Amino acid sequence: MLNRRFTLYAWGVVAFTLLVILWGDVVQATGSGDGCGAHWPTCNGEVLPAFRGLETQIEFFHRLTSGLSFLLVVGLLLWSRRAFPKGHLVRLGAGLSLFFMVAESLLGAALVLFRLVGEDASPARAVVAPVHLINTLFLMGSLALTAWWSAHPEARPVWRGQGPVGWALGLGFLGILAVAASGALTSLGDALFPVRSTAEAVGRALSPGEHFLVHLRIYHPFIAVFVGAYAVLVANLVAALRSSHHTRLFARAVGVLFVLQLAVGYLNVQQAAPLYTQLPHLLLSDLVWLSWVLLAVSALSQVGYPAPPRAASASEAR
Repeated sequence: MLNRRFTLYAWGVVAFTLLVILWGDVVQATGSGDGCGAHWPTCNGEVLPAFRGLETQIEFFHRLTSGLSFLLVVGLLLWSRRAFPKGHLVRLGAGLSLFFMVAESLLGAALVLFRLVGEDASPARAVVAPVHLINTLFLMGSLALTAWWSAHPEARPVWRGQGPVGWALGLGFLGILAVAASGALTSLGDALFPVRSTAEAVGRALSPGEHFLVHLRIYHPFIAVFVGAYAVLVANLVAALRSSHHTRLFARAVGVLFVLQLAVGYLNVQQAAPLYTQLPHLLLSDLVWLSWVLLAVSALSQVGYPAPPRAASASEAR
C-alpha cells in the first residue's frame, strides 16, 4: 500500500511539473521573463512584490509554482529513501530528478540574473534556451521513470546485447532532443520576431540581413517531420522485436502523439504561433518524450539476443 501511494504521488509530481513547464512557455511568449527585474529569488527585490503589471504577476506565479515543484521533488527523494531499499531503481530516478531540478533552477536563475529575458536576442540566450529545454526533458524523464519503477521494479534497462534495437532507440533519443532544441530556438524567434503569416515567416527567413533566429526557425518543421517518421517506424519495429504489453502500448503512444504533434505544429505555423497552439504543441512534445523514454525502458529491460543452445557433448549424449 505504501508503494502504491508513492506511485500516485510520483505521477502527481510529473503532472504538476508538466503544468509548471507549460506556464514557463506562457512567460516567454508574453515577454514576462523580466517581470521581476534582474532579481532572483526575490521579485523586484521583494519577497512579496507589488503587482504593478501583468508581466510581474505572470513571472511571480511561475516562480511560486516552480518553487513548489522543487519541494515536491525533494519530498519524492526523501520518500524514496524511506520506502525503497538501497540500490533500488526508484532511488536512482528520484536522485536524478532532484539533480535536474537543481540544474533547472540554476538555468532559470541565470536567465534572470544575466537579463536573458524579455526582448533580449543575444547569442547567449539562443544557447541557454535549448539547453534549458533539454534539461527539462531529462527532468521529466527522470520523474516519469521514478514513478514507473516504483510500480515496475523489474524494468531494469540493459543496453549491452541489444544489438540494432539499442542503437535505434539511442538514435531516437538524439533525434527527439534535436527536435526539442530546434523547437526552442523557433519558439524564441517567434516570441522576439513575430510574424502574421507563414509566407511572411518564410520570406523573412530567406532574406539576407535578418537576425539569425529568424533564419534558424525555418528548419524546425523539416527536422520534426524527419525525426517523427523515424520515431514512428522504429517504435513499431521495437514493439515487434521486443513484444510485450507495455512495448506495444508505448509504441502506439509514440505514433499517435507524434502525428498529433506534427498536426498541431502545422497549425502553429499556419496561425503564426499564437499561444493557444504553442501550449498544446509543447505539451505533445513532452508527452512524446515521456512515451519514448518508457518505450525504451520497457524494451531494454527484456533479453536482447539469447545465446544459441549449446551442442551436447558425447558424454552428455550417452
